[in-house]
Amino acid sequence: MKAALKIEELFMFLLGVILFGQLDFNWWWFLVLLLAPDIGMLGYLFNPKTGAITYNLLHHKGLAIGLYVIGIYLQNQGLQLAGIMLFAHASLDRIFGYGLKYFSDFKHTHLGNLGNSF
Repeated sequence: MKAALKIEELFMFLLGVILFGQLDFNWWWFLVLLLAPDIGMLGYLFNPKTGAITYNLLHHKGLAIGLYVIGIYLQNQGLQLAGIMLFAHASLDRIFGYGLKYFSDFKHTHLGNLGNSF
């Protein structure tokens, strides 16, 4: 099952790459922005709950899809880009076992505990 879920996430990541290719941005933007959602980890400087909230906000695929759809509706490629990058980044993270965080600790994710998860 773990392999099947990782393959599914890989295909979602590739979807993000394909959608990015439909926008009028240079490819170096994809590389630069791919790790940008990890800025959400800065919330852990305050406490685990704040960290989980900020991390999860920037790694939630529902938010990513919402931004992308709003960007299409408003014909705003900046919003589309934000949605694509959040989506692609979250998929890439989940390939490596980094899931959404519980309030208790960074290592406690919806995929299991880091180190022995997914």
